[in-house]
Amino acid sequence: MNTTPAADTAGAAGTGTGGTGKVGPAAVDTVIIGAGQSGLALGYYLAQQRQDFVILDAGTRVGDAWRSRWDSLRLFTPAKYNGLPGRPFPGDPLAFPTKDEQADYLEDYASRFHLPVRPNTAVTRLSHDGQRFQVTAGTRRWTAANVVLATGACQLPKTPGFAADLPSDVMQLHSRHYKNPTQLKPGPVLVVGVGNSGAEIALETSRTHETWLAGKPSAELPFRHGRAAARFVFPVVRFAGLHVLTTNTPVGRRALPKIAAMARPLIRTKLADLRAAGVHLVPRVTGVEDGDVMLDAGLRLPVANVIWCTGFTEAYPWLDIPALPVNWREQQHRGIVDALPGLYLLGKELIFAEASETLPGVGRDAKYLAKQLAATRAPQHAAKAQTGLAA
Repeated sequence: MNTTPAADTAGAAGTGTGGTGKVGPAAVDTVIIGAGQSGLALGYYLAQQRQDFVILDAGTRVGDAWRSRWDSLRLFTPAKYNGLPGRPFPGDPLAFPTKDEQADYLEDYASRFHLPVRPNTAVTRLSHDGQRFQVTAGTRRWTAANVVLATGACQLPKTPGFAADLPSDVMQLHSRHYKNPTQLKPGPVLVVGVGNSGAEIALETSRTHETWLAGKPSAELPFRHGRAAARFVFPVVRFAGLHVLTTNTPVGRRALPKIAAMARPLIRTKLADLRAAGVHLVPRVTGVEDGDVMLDAGLRLPVANVIWCTGFTEAYPWLDIPALPVNWREQQHRGIVDALPGLYLLGKELIFAEASETLPGVGRDAKYLAKQLAATRAPQHAAKAQTGLAA
């Protein structure tokens, strides 16, 4: 199993100064918010540079964001593309790992490289005093020259407003909270959203419940998901997502806004698979009337269960920086937020490339940000030294 011995010890550079913040705020160069794949990848590079940083995460264990997904979830990318810098994913490179295998890999990664992760540390406030960031997590506090928002792509579950109009006896779950069919009541299941999550969950619930899948069908990849695709097709897809569909290429600049506005194609479960399993494909949901779900064209559907596979939105309820403009999220280049020096994004949708939010893409983006942080660190420390000499 390949490792990078030098990096195994480099992580110790970040472990001594993150602190607990119990007695006054702990001062660090960089606070990374989020210990998912993007935060850990950046931590790896910062540790190699012996930078002073800490990684804050709300979870009890590294990888909990993966562990909390539905029980049968397998990744759509082969294992060979799911590793992070310095540590290939173990096992069969053409296999598709389970969500728990991915979670355990991340936990082992953080431990192997001695990354300064602070679990059970949910950020409650991020502010800026004009010179440094102030990060608060309950009673613990840090100050930092830089803050990296690496909180992942699946943050706040989205559901339509009319979900509140469904009767209280209808079981409602977002895909974020769905585990398996045993959570469901007897009776019909409506899965809303014909993306990859919706298709896979509908296929699973059809084995135990009569199931409808509502929404506009996504496009399908024109090949079967499996080992042959892992060997021959995914290398091409990965190359395009990393190097062609980026903000640095003309084709990428034209394509990325369109990609952001469209549903991702169905990868593993196809419409033919759903029909063969007895899943009823129906039009999109338009509202609720007299306790029934209303579909496009005026169709009415009484259901006992609704699973909302309607996606997620980025959310930063703890962000308290009035100087940031409303559209600060769009004012960034390769994760560098223009509106406030020292604020960065990582592992977010399309911040540089089509692959930016995916496991194959976070390592490259993390390496770029680490170089930017190293470049800004030298002037900061020189200024500190000059201040000390002047005093």
